[in-house]
Amino acid sequence: MLDTPARPRPEFYLCADPTRQSRVLPCDLESAAVARRLVTVVLDRWELPGLKFSAELIASELVANAVLHARTGGAPVRVVATRLPGYRVEIAVADFDRRPPVLVQAGPDEESGRGLALIAALSEDWGCEERHWGKRVWAEVAH
Repeated sequence: MLDTPARPRPEFYLCADPTRQSRVLPCDLESAAVARRLVTVVLDRWELPGLKFSAELIASELVANAVLHARTGGAPVRVVATRLPGYRVEIAVADFDRRPPVLVQAGPDEESGRGLALIAALSEDWGCEERHWGKRVWAEVAH
């Protein structure tokens, strides 16, 4: 049998829907990095490189907030990137905790508490939608 070079496996198998990509991720801080990579892949696919910085940071913060603050007993989170009309993308993270995120004013010496303020600053709009199973926190970025 001839040795054939193995084709590199893609990091993500993208869904058939060209306007929406979604992944279920473990309730772990390492999932923030996976969410950033997913956003990078889909923005390349959608030819929207100008949104990468904001969208990657938003995805990372949304996942980190869900992992750190949602009281779900370690249940997974879902990250979703949706292509909107024009040069806009929505990044959303869903978890099973119905409590909405709280925008706080972090003091200069505090090490955390700036995630939602960062999301608000980088996005065109953001919000939280309560669901019967939990919540969906989203942010829209535009070019």
